Amino acid sequence: MSIPITNTVYVLNGPNLNLLGTREPEIYGSDTLDDIAGMLEDRGRELGLEIDMRQTNHEGMLVDWLHEAQAESAMAVLLNAAAYTHTSISLLDAVRAIRTPVIEVHLSDPSTREDFRHISYVGMAAHETVQGLGARSYVVALDVAARLQNGT
Repeated sequence: MSIPITNTVYVLNGPNLNLLGTREPEIYGSDTLDDIAGMLEDRGRELGLEIDMRQTNHEGMLVDWLHEAQAESAMAVLLNAAAYTHTSISLLDAVRAIRTPVIEVHLSDPSTREDFRHISYVGMAAHETVQGLGARSYVVALDVAARLQNGT
């Protein structure tokens, strides 16, 4: 028996994103993670979705939360794995291991940055990637998640 999908979207954020707003604002913008959470809560209400926003500097915690998203029947995960995007086979495997759709999110556009940022292990398994729109990347990714749920 399958568990019904909930209207919860996990928003998982990786290392150093707790410093948004002060960390290299010329690259990442001046919005804080709390600002982004507020934007997502507002858009989530419009879409009838619950937002479960989290941040960690620890790779294994991101893996655990991806597993939890599936166990809790989340409808989708928005994942900004930050630097782990470019280094973590563990996250690639975790995204592949779950049925919950994962949408990769980036504030900047990694393809226009240093060469090592051009590889995205997360993107190899993610359903879709939204990047380069600053804080709005998250809201656009939430709209993608809503469309997936509605089958469009």
